[in-house]
Amino acid sequence: MKRIVLLFVAVATLSSLSAQVRIGKKGQLAGSFETNMIYYVDDSKVGETPEDKFGSHSFLKLDYTLGRFSVGVQGNAFLPVLQGYNDLGVGDTKFFLSKYIQWADKNYEILLGDVYDQFGSGLVFRTFEDRQLGINNSLEGGRVIGRLGKYAQLKALGGRQRLNTKYSDTWVMGADLSLSLADMFKMEETLLSLEGSFVNRMEKLDQDPALDEYLAGLGQEKSVQLYSGRANFAWKGLSLSAEYAAKGEDLANSAALQAEKGNAILGEVGYSHGGFSFMGTFRQLEHMGTHISVYNMGINNTMNYLPALTRQYTYMLANLNPYQVNVEGEIGGQADVNYTIRSRENRYRYWNFHANYSTYYTLNPSQSATGARQRLWQDFNFDVERQWNKKWKTIFLYSFQEWNPYHGYEHRTYVSNIFVADVTYKINRKHSLRFEGQYLLSDEYEGDWAAALLEYNWAPHWSVFFSNMYNIDDMPANEGQAKYYYNGGLSYTYKRTRAQVSFGRNRAGYVCSGGVCRYSPAYTGVNFVLTTSF
Repeated sequence: MKRIVLLFVAVATLSSLSAQVRIGKKGQLAGSFETNMIYYVDDSKVGETPEDKFGSHSFLKLDYTLGRFSVGVQGNAFLPVLQGYNDLGVGDTKFFLSKYIQWADKNYEILLGDVYDQFGSGLVFRTFEDRQLGINNSLEGGRVIGRLGKYAQLKALGGRQRLNTKYSDTWVMGADLSLSLADMFKMEETLLSLEGSFVNRMEKLDQDPALDEYLAGLGQEKSVQLYSGRANFAWKGLSLSAEYAAKGEDLANSAALQAEKGNAILGEVGYSHGGFSFMGTFRQLEHMGTHISVYNMGINNTMNYLPALTRQYTYMLANLNPYQVNVEGEIGGQADVNYTIRSRENRYRYWNFHANYSTYYTLNPSQSATGARQRLWQDFNFDVERQWNKKWKTIFLYSFQEWNPYHGYEHRTYVSNIFVADVTYKINRKHSLRFEGQYLLSDEYEGDWAAALLEYNWAPHWSVFFSNMYNIDDMPANEGQAKYYYNGGLSYTYKRTRAQVSFGRNRAGYVCSGGVCRYSPAYTGVNFVLTTSF
């Protein structure tokens, strides 16, 4: 209880600050605070309740700038770690600190501390923080950026990488070069650039003699190199980009029985004109999973960025079984089309048509029992958004999803047909009501589902909501599981501060952000979330 009181005192103090703080004549201090607390309630329908029924993750970030100079610090507190984030490896580490100091000039930048950056699309290197997933793989060291006008940029960085709540014994060195050919040759209204990256990961393989001998037998080396080459072109509404990445022999995942060389191909084409836009993506991956440490597995133990390039849903039933990238080998892509029609007489009236298709297959014969290429995922979906007038807006979504529960090793897929109706009614300038009705139709896996959400908004401060998911059929896959997953709560927003409290039963499954997913066990509890900035 003391921990809860202290956190609420901190919340009240920070919430009273509503603007950036000036220090001296030119210095400025800015910050933010976020906390996510859950009190778990006993519920036999979703399994055992954690021994410590209370958990919280809190983040306090402060940044000070004075001209070209800046310095910052972020404190993370796990009091204790929330259920589903157990692979953070918190242990006795309840607090963790990130920091940086930076000087940024016109033609160069120097940063010391925790580095967040990526090369290209992230195929060979990316450090980032995602609090929803529990990822923070910053590089403790330094980064230098040099620029030659608009023509070239060279970036070099190095340090030891953070793994969970501690820094690992893995050292990463890398460099990235970007050349703007369009600026060199005075190509107006055109973007043309060539880019290249090099990364070296070195880990001390001396933690366990028996394990070290085993890893050496699999061909794991202390030092692994990664390379990437990229080209980008844009002219008027057309854009093209291509990237090829390769890496030396490495264990791409926890189940790998041999260190393998990896490679990746990524291609994108886009076009937009008026109310029409198109984006197509192709990607092939082979053994491109890159861990920070070969001694540790988990979602946070990743040095590069391999998101699922599929549609990312916000609707409950459409996101029940999201696609998981197969780092051992996959080939596929997605196409996305948008078309908007707006009324010339009434700016409140428009149609928005959207269609998306994605599909992925296994790449190597060793990935399936028969040696044949197997489908991993397929999703065809379209939605129609209609703003009828100032008061009414409707969205209809249909999604056909097919996924392989054996990651392609067996020739077996499950199919779902998902229907969503989303209706918003604006009562007046401050009050609005939104309703979602959803249905998932399937003869396989967990069978049919139904879901609904009702949300009432009272601008600019209040919002109240209630939702429920119901598993209609009795299938072997959902034996012993709860039938209802309800959730209700309210939120209050004042200037830069937002607080939300909710109570409900949460289904076990994957929580996704930016195409990366984390498995979360089922639980029932009270959830309090607060974010504020100053």
